[in-house]
Amino acid sequence: MSAVPSAHPVAGAAAPVVTTSRDGGVLTLTLARPDARNSLSEAMMAALTSALAAIAADAGVRAVVLAAEGPVYSAGHDLKEIQAHRGDADRGRAYFEDVLKRCASLMTAIVRLPQPVIAAVEGMATAAGCQLVASCDLAVAGEKARFCTPGVNIGLFCHTPMVALSRNLVRKHAMEMLLLGEWVEAEEARRMGLVNRVVPAGEALASAQALARRIAEKSQVPVKLGKAAFYTQMEMGLDDAYAYASRVMAENMLARDADEGISAVLAKRAPSWEDC
Repeated sequence: MSAVPSAHPVAGAAAPVVTTSRDGGVLTLTLARPDARNSLSEAMMAALTSALAAIAADAGVRAVVLAAEGPVYSAGHDLKEIQAHRGDADRGRAYFEDVLKRCASLMTAIVRLPQPVIAAVEGMATAAGCQLVASCDLAVAGEKARFCTPGVNIGLFCHTPMVALSRNLVRKHAMEMLLLGEWVEAEEARRMGLVNRVVPAGEALASAQALARRIAEKSQVPVKLGKAAFYTQMEMGLDDAYAYASRVMAENMLARDADEGISAVLAKRAPSWEDC
């Protein structure tokens, strides 16, 4: 891993709120505002969105890990920023709509990123922080990690986190989290489908990076085609999903790496990928 992490600084910030480090084809983004519980402030969302845009254009990045500093993965929206606009002429409506639109853009950028994104969660992930985890393609949690959508407890239903949760969890599990606003421990989150794996506390980052390296070793043709197709077909009816998936798979079959991979199986040898 690079000894000197690069960063995506934000104008006016004393230090970068998101840092990056790279190990070959694996890039790790780290939320670096532990003093503010890594809340998704305007600056944090802007930094993450900017970093993801750069990653999308970098063919050398083959997988992404999303981690965080400190005991809280992310506490969700910055409530101080939200409350600061209560005195606006429209009682904050325009600001609330804008900040939620920015958050939605960030979450969809993760889903639409060509490269897989793996959340490495230690500590608490609440509200939009839980949404951030649910938006990633995979998630690894330390055994002491906890998850919550507590909005209902403060008079504010977690409507936007609901979008990501309802696309990851069984319906009744999602509704239970949203209606009760109670903590879900790491192992229960795994059972519910919010995270893939639970590892000893403190090992989530290393475990997520190990998964990322395994993905990075594969041909990027099926990985990128497959990720995009997975999310596209989920929004379709059964017949349309099969028709769409068949078209994409036929395209994949024409790729050089598909020919190489099948030939390698038949010849009982290791394949040699060229990502084309």
